Amino acid sequence: MKTDMSIEMPDGRLKTFGYRATVTCKVIIRILFVLINNIYCIPTYCVWMIIFFPLRKLHPDLYWKLEGLFFHWLLAMVSMWSWSAGYDIVEMGDDIRLCLNERTLVLVNHQSTADVPMLMTNFNSKAGVLPNIMWIMDRIFKFTNFGIISIIHQDFFILSGKDQREQAVKELRTHIRGSYIPRQRKLIILFPEGGFLRKRREASLRYAQKNNLPLLEHVTLPRLGAFSAIIDELSPKQTKYGGVTNNNTELNENTDKLAWILDITIAYAEGKPLDLPTIIMGQRRACRTHMYYRLFPSSQVPKDQEEMTKWLFDRWEEKERLLETFYSTGEFPNHKGSRQTAVVQQDCVRFLILHLFFIASSYAHYRIINYLIGLVW
Repeated sequence: MKTDMSIEMPDGRLKTFGYRATVTCKVIIRILFVLINNIYCIPTYCVWMIIFFPLRKLHPDLYWKLEGLFFHWLLAMVSMWSWSAGYDIVEMGDDIRLCLNERTLVLVNHQSTADVPMLMTNFNSKAGVLPNIMWIMDRIFKFTNFGIISIIHQDFFILSGKDQREQAVKELRTHIRGSYIPRQRKLIILFPEGGFLRKRREASLRYAQKNNLPLLEHVTLPRLGAFSAIIDELSPKQTKYGGVTNNNTELNENTDKLAWILDITIAYAEGKPLDLPTIIMGQRRACRTHMYYRLFPSSQVPKDQEEMTKWLFDRWEEKERLLETFYSTGEFPNHKGSRQTAVVQQDCVRFLILHLFFIASSYAHYRIINYLIGLVW
């Protein structure tokens, strides 16, 4: 005789209420943990940046090095959320170690709110990458809990909408010259589709039919504006004086020019993207998200607008074929020079040390603030 109540699932399996209660408790615990994690990490980061602020004027290189280190530690907390839920990342394709220490534009297909935290998780395992990344994200994220962090780190918030595109590109150019290059950042993360797959697919298909372009189901047609602006700003300019061509001195050809284009194709298990609430709650069973790399020297990108558009569209057609193969076979096709599949490994001891650091910092800051308030009153 059964002592535990059970329910029958559509596929004939039985799930006990005890099991459901366990899952519910797990979800509640994870939500509480993430909330508390935000409380003792984000304010602590901000307080440390206030403490370090004099260095921004006196020794800016040291300030931005410290800021990048703390920024990496914060993103490691986000990485831990997906890792602890069992959402691993598998990487394959070209060897990206060639580009991680050089100026690189990273192009990524956009499917859900999980794309950014999964990229954070991937790059968290690679030394020195996250401190030197500039993220390009929708301006709405400026008003989230992580917005203040991105503002301090000098990420770029791009305006969305057709009427705002010209202004957004102009502001991006200014940001590259005023923040990205002076900070000596390396990677720029760009989602050229400009929105999530599920939201843009129908509009993309209509545009493709109208303009005799490829019909894409697993990705949407990329937009050229931000991509073109980045290529243009980070390519050595040439001017002519008396018939002699000279490189523009505003861009150091050896250190400031764009060296690589890293094309990342994200594929979720069973073609069902994770999302941020799922990562936080961890209610979906453990799964693997695949990231397929294609690496191109920046010199391969044409400067002519029409040819540049074709080059970018070719990358997205390739993504379409890759994802179609992956969703039908469960594997990406290999290409010449690609490396073997590898699961991205995380360091749980490092996670623990970082938690202890942020908790200790929060307590110390609380005591200091209380002491200062006592002096004032």
